[in-house]
Amino acid sequence: MEQKAATSRRAFLLRKAHSLTGIIPVGVFLVEHLWTNSSALGGRAQFDHAVDQIQKLPALPIIEVFGIFLPLAFHAIYGIKLATEARPNPIAYVHGRNWLYVLQRVTGVLTLLFLCAHLWEFRVQKWLFGMTSGAFYDTLQAHLAATTWGLQLYALAYVLGLGSAVFHFGNGIVGFCLSWGLVVSRRAQRVVAWSAAALSVGLFLLGFSTIVFFSTGTRLLPTGQSALEPPCPESK
Repeated sequence: MEQKAATSRRAFLLRKAHSLTGIIPVGVFLVEHLWTNSSALGGRAQFDHAVDQIQKLPALPIIEVFGIFLPLAFHAIYGIKLATEARPNPIAYVHGRNWLYVLQRVTGVLTLLFLCAHLWEFRVQKWLFGMTSGAFYDTLQAHLAATTWGLQLYALAYVLGLGSAVFHFGNGIVGFCLSWGLVVSRRAQRVVAWSAAALSVGLFLLGFSTIVFFSTGTRLLPTGQSALEPPCPESK
């Protein structure tokens, strides 16, 4: 009996830690990352300056390892465990909360796959192969503007990854508030749900505008500066 209680208590604490790391620091990092990348809408110089400011942060490697990657690894690994153990049935139980639960697990997996590819594209190249932060702009521009079979598949993958990430974050905010008892009344729950949805839409529009700019040179958000022309798409 005591062992069962201890196991239940451990599972309870792990779930709490999982929901918390999804907001802090992982969710905060997502917002910061999208905001920093959107600086490209103001031109290359503004983007390079924003990236350079981050690179100059004191103890950046420690911040990245202990403040981002380890919490992210825990959130991803335990999230996969929860997804494999879950037995949702949105067909038999057709209601919004059940479908949101399923979408939360699906977008979690998609976001993890996108994140791994994104880390390989930049962080691993920087750590192991000497890519400089000054090459980030050119790399994003070249990759997102490139075409395969006449389609900008790289840019489309970015849009899918972005959509998965912001949905997972926004719906995770609602789950966090509910599981931590921060909202109790139905009215408060609706306010949190709509606020989280508005935040997700705003983040998606910000990230989508950045993707469109890198892939086409078109600014969807006004900045008062002329756009830089992206390189001609490369056909494969």
